[in-house]
Amino acid sequence: MSPRTFIIAGAGLAGAKAAEELRRRGFDGRVLLIGAEPERPYERPPLSKDYLRGESPREQAYVHAADWYADHAVELETATTVASIDPDALRVTLDDGRSLHYDALLLATGAEPRTLAVPGAQLEGVHQLRTLADCDALRERLNHGGHVAVVGAGWIGSEFAASARQRGLGVTLIDPVALPNERIFGPEIGAFYRDVHAQHGVELMLGDGVAALEGDGRVERVRTSSGRVVDCDLVVAGVGVVPRVQLAAEAGLEVDGGVIVDERLRTAAPGVFAAGDVARAVHPFYGERIRVEHWYNALHQGPAAAAAMLGDPVSYDRIPYFFSDQYEVGMEYCGHAPRWDEVVFRGDRASGAFIAFWLLDGRLVAGMNVNVWDVNEQLQALIRGRCAIDRGRLSDPDTPLDALAG
Repeated sequence: MSPRTFIIAGAGLAGAKAAEELRRRGFDGRVLLIGAEPERPYERPPLSKDYLRGESPREQAYVHAADWYADHAVELETATTVASIDPDALRVTLDDGRSLHYDALLLATGAEPRTLAVPGAQLEGVHQLRTLADCDALRERLNHGGHVAVVGAGWIGSEFAASARQRGLGVTLIDPVALPNERIFGPEIGAFYRDVHAQHGVELMLGDGVAALEGDGRVERVRTSSGRVVDCDLVVAGVGVVPRVQLAAEAGLEVDGGVIVDERLRTAAPGVFAAGDVARAVHPFYGERIRVEHWYNALHQGPAAAAAMLGDPVSYDRIPYFFSDQYEVGMEYCGHAPRWDEVVFRGDRASGAFIAFWLLDGRLVAGMNVNVWDVNEQLQALIRGRCAIDRGRLSDPDTPLDALAG
């Protein structure tokens, strides 16, 4: 009997950690890790933070050392993509025409950035920040100084804006939303981050969109929807990402805002799984399908998918978590709060150190700790407890968080 072959389509964090988990669990069959980029797997958080600013080495961004793949008999194929899947025949076709059999296939194809759909978006000097190559180009560009217009005040745009200011560039941050990430967190947290950027010298053009990018071959200015003009040396667009579902859709797999999988990260096709940014999975705790785009999810969902590929019992129910660092402001967020009744605060937002609690029907659905550490596990426990929490005790800094669980 020939050894089984497991193929992982997508050599990002989720795919790399899945390969690692297969070997850790003793799988001795063939493992192929296939990635479209010429790089071996790397992590994305440094691309908008320390690596972008030149504060950490390139090697630190990689998931594994260069020799790890050969040492663990993982066949890493970079600059290669899976062009098509035949779920009935259990085969994939690569972009170079090779056809390969699989016993299990993991889709970890991630997400790709949205592009600005405005005149002038193709001018030289207009950048995105998603890949290591994107970051290398921007890192070099930051060495020359100047003024950058950042389009989009979500996490990528905000983190890039902070890093550019820390490198000494002038920054204008433009977004049609009135406050950074207001749709996700509401006006209180949005106002906090707006003020953080303003205090660090960022020019904020919020509540205003981009009508056009202008310049003679190279971007020189941004014209906003209200008619304002921002002179700039470069533009960075951070206007969100979309999951890469085309491969799955063309194979007849169900897609709806991501590749549809159950709590074991299985698609409806035998032997086909999905994890990371591309997966929209049933979450046992929430009782609904959710898709999470952050580092923490890729870090843990990839290994969970590997366990499922091996037939082990899996029920992926980690509470969503992410973090962000902007200037001296570090934060962690956990939970899933598409709606809430109120936001309660512990600590003074003006001091830059506080905890925010999102409540629905008196129960905690999400929490954010800003420059307050070693509390995230307690926040997750309160979310899992689903118990009604007294608002006064929640806001009282003298009441330990773990005392609220009952």
